[in-house]
Amino acid sequence: MSLLRPLLNTYLRLTEKTHMQNASGPDALRRSLETKARLLFHAPLSMRLKRGTLAGVEALWVTPRTGDEPQATILYFHGGGFVFGSPQTHGAMIAALAKRSGARAVLPRYPLAPEHPFPAALDRAIAAYQACRAEGGPVIIGGDSAGGGLALSLLAHLLTEGEQTPDAVFAFSPLTDLTFSGASIRENAKSDVVLPAERASEMLQMYLNGEDATNPLASPLFADFASAPPIWITAGDTEILLDDSRRTAERMQGQGVDVTYVEEHDLPHVWPLFHNTLPEARRTLNALAAWIKSQTGTSAGTR
Repeated sequence: MSLLRPLLNTYLRLTEKTHMQNASGPDALRRSLETKARLLFHAPLSMRLKRGTLAGVEALWVTPRTGDEPQATILYFHGGGFVFGSPQTHGAMIAALAKRSGARAVLPRYPLAPEHPFPAALDRAIAAYQACRAEGGPVIIGGDSAGGGLALSLLAHLLTEGEQTPDAVFAFSPLTDLTFSGASIRENAKSDVVLPAERASEMLQMYLNGEDATNPLASPLFADFASAPPIWITAGDTEILLDDSRRTAERMQGQGVDVTYVEEHDLPHVWPLFHNTLPEARRTLNALAAWIKSQTGTSAGTR
């Protein structure tokens, strides 16, 4: 582990976790993350981030500035507890991944709770996926935290409906269990340096708006993933969402799915966001990019 890791953890515990514990509501969280992302997260200079549309709604497109247009597309759903975050807050990280993967990427803006509760985000994700698939070429779907859960919910929907699935799926620390039945939400409440466990139920109420938390399309931990494409999941062992990743990977493996599960020690929630400064973040992106290339046959550097 790098010397920067404990410094970053301390910084996040004192600033980010405290802010999330005390934020007055979604608007405060949204403003804060947008500002911090502009200051802290920067895309590789070789990648272009451009606002556009996908399936008729706003999206952030990530492509190389030079060279041929990549054939593979990463369709990515940002995290933020279904109530904050945007394509812009996560675009730099996905640009770094797209560069390493030899792919282009698109991050659609999906409707946030409480203004737009379940299933609004899933409906938007389905439309975005169908638009990507219609353009041809390999499609990889991914996401982090709530967005990781959304990516897995989208996959569950496709499998249930018998529709064409993506070539591969990945998730950083996905939120997969809205019943919060995993032990880690209690056991890691103090060790998690980002997410305050005491506010989980508040987010749940805003997103579900009365929907059953065991609905597999809201909590993909309970979905049937038999016949799913290869899946890659990572999580840190001090996160409150650790058991969401562990149990989802175990359930998928029991259903015969090709799952790569990577558990890291003492890294913050969705640490690849810090790829500009944290060596562990870059190593994770390198490993994921190599996995994506193995699924799609693309090639690219790993700087």
